[in-house]
Amino acid sequence: MINEKLINPGSIVVIGGSEDLFKPGGKILKNIIDGNYNGRLYVVNPGHDLIQGIRSYRDLTGLPDVDLAILAIPAKYCLPVVEILLKEKNTRAFIIISAGFSESGEEGRKLERSIADLITDAGGTLIGPNCIGVISRAYNGIFTSPVPGLSKRGCDLVSGSGATAVFIFESAIPKGVNFSSVFSVGNSAQTGVEEVLEYWDKTFDPSVSSRIKLIYVEVIHDPDKLLHHASSLIRKGCRIAAIKAGTSEAGMRAASSHTGALASSDSAVEALFRKAGIVRCAGREELTTVASVFFHKHLKGRNIAIITHAGGPAVMLTDALSAGGMLIPQITGEHHNNLLSMMNPGASAGNPIDMIATATGEQLDKIIDYVDQKMPEIDGMIVIFGSNGLNDMAEIYDLLHRKIEECKKPLFPILPSVSSSRDELRYFLGKGHVNFPDEVVLGRALTKISNTPFPAEEKIFLKDIDVPLIRKIIEKAPSGYLDPLTIHEVLRAANIPLVKEAVIRTGKELSSIAEKAGFPLVLKVVGPVHKSDVGGVTLNIKSLTHLEAEFRRMMKIRGVKAVLVQQMMAGAELFIGAKYEPKFGHVILCGLGGIFVEVLGDVSSGLAPLTFDEAKSMIRSLRGYRIIRGTRGKPGVNELKFTEIIVRLSSLLRFATEIKELDLNPLIGSPEAITVVDARIRIEK
Repeated sequence: MINEKLINPGSIVVIGGSEDLFKPGGKILKNIIDGNYNGRLYVVNPGHDLIQGIRSYRDLTGLPDVDLAILAIPAKYCLPVVEILLKEKNTRAFIIISAGFSESGEEGRKLERSIADLITDAGGTLIGPNCIGVISRAYNGIFTSPVPGLSKRGCDLVSGSGATAVFIFESAIPKGVNFSSVFSVGNSAQTGVEEVLEYWDKTFDPSVSSRIKLIYVEVIHDPDKLLHHASSLIRKGCRIAAIKAGTSEAGMRAASSHTGALASSDSAVEALFRKAGIVRCAGREELTTVASVFFHKHLKGRNIAIITHAGGPAVMLTDALSAGGMLIPQITGEHHNNLLSMMNPGASAGNPIDMIATATGEQLDKIIDYVDQKMPEIDGMIVIFGSNGLNDMAEIYDLLHRKIEECKKPLFPILPSVSSSRDELRYFLGKGHVNFPDEVVLGRALTKISNTPFPAEEKIFLKDIDVPLIRKIIEKAPSGYLDPLTIHEVLRAANIPLVKEAVIRTGKELSSIAEKAGFPLVLKVVGPVHKSDVGGVTLNIKSLTHLEAEFRRMMKIRGVKAVLVQQMMAGAELFIGAKYEPKFGHVILCGLGGIFVEVLGDVSSGLAPLTFDEAKSMIRSLRGYRIIRGTRGKPGVNELKFTEIIVRLSSLLRFATEIKELDLNPLIGSPEAITVVDARIRIEK
């Protein structure tokens, strides 16, 4: 619904414009004037003929036709003003700053809906109400400060919160991040975050449009629209980072299975962003730091060289990068010796490359060139260089300016001396660069970006998945929790590997089952949802006598219908689950089993159907990923097979939407194979 009259209006009227710069109508008029708007500017104020040097009309009667109206008047007066502007002044773009609408109650909600419907029916655009306004390259239509400088190279920002947009400015400006446009959508009565993304996508021009998009959103009204347009923009060469707020534990719904408790709406958002290729950020500092990374050359791999003259920050940066799966490969052999020869005695070239405090600009120059040109195994460089009284920082910053431009690899500058070298830093930022004042925040931002996959393809993986059989099984099954045999049928139809097992109801079957499977065995009750809670799981049964005793005990447990006998598997415990979320579809969760999922909640999420890249990204974003990879001499698990099972499960769910909750917990993984040993599926028809 966004039109050209909102973006590039030939005329603007501020309804409620004022001389008082502490009122929204006064400040927004001042910002438009100071921004050198070159169209026709008017004010409507019943008490004045001239406001801030601009012609003011005492009512709407004499006002000429106008493209854009900005309303800074009480909510109760907005509807009649909008009606007149639409019918008599040919106005087709509106920004309503005023509060007192849907956020205030039912009456305000009705008023907001009436205004939005009027504007929509007339083919117009509405931003707000209850917002700070819009900044385009034509005008500064916000009432807050600071007003960020605009640049074609800057970021496009859309925010559901006006205050948050202002605080994002405050975080971005000192780093050197500037903006191309800003949309504060407020209550989003007609135009929300998804509609702004749609506008960016449909009007994208690679020669003039910004390639960096930032989002702050509290409510996602249309996940499909957000996914479609965000993915489309990224495929066109854009990069997107977003904050989704409002995802506390209080928002989790109680559910009967582990997956249901874990798969909150926040998991759905995480999954949606992963599928779209959006880098999800936890707060403003992370958002603007990710944006700063976007301004640099694209980091194509995970191998980082840290070049520093300060040991402590390099250690903290190394920790932050390593925790997110980035690599700081040790430099040895010829490269190590060559780098060491360029530095003063006492320096270290192992990576981090620590030039020590006496390092000179000439040494820094040579080391950057060597890493960039002679070390193809390194994908990017981070340079930490602050003021310690031994260097002319203007020369250092000028050197970094040249190297950022010249190097083939991305070079990220950490310049922490924002106070003692503020003039030199201002000079550096003035050349169009950005600064990363904090090494840990940069490290986390780089890992977030690296772990975010490219937008997923829309193909569904179907190799060796029997869709007709899946549908036949699901259609025949009743609502509720499926019995073990039906679960096996469903999973086998998707070619998901299962442990050998058998359901028994009489003790006579035990001997033959044990002979076929071989000890040790596992015994589990069939019936209760949470088997462990009722004493319904016994591991490592090594004799027929023990097996028979446990069978008799379990059959006495209330609600038990039968007992499941399984082979005892050895290896790492893994977890895969899924839950259906309204609007989003099936959210897939994965993680390590046992304490990692039950207590630590170490899970990652994706949105079905998944690609192999998405599933791989989910696995690698786990805090416990090093266990999957193998650590401290212990073997890991087969990551490729884990990835394939996740993808197969997501394809299964695409054709079995009746499944509302699913748990594969645990799967037992080894370097050779991964096998499901326990599963629970609940369907609703």
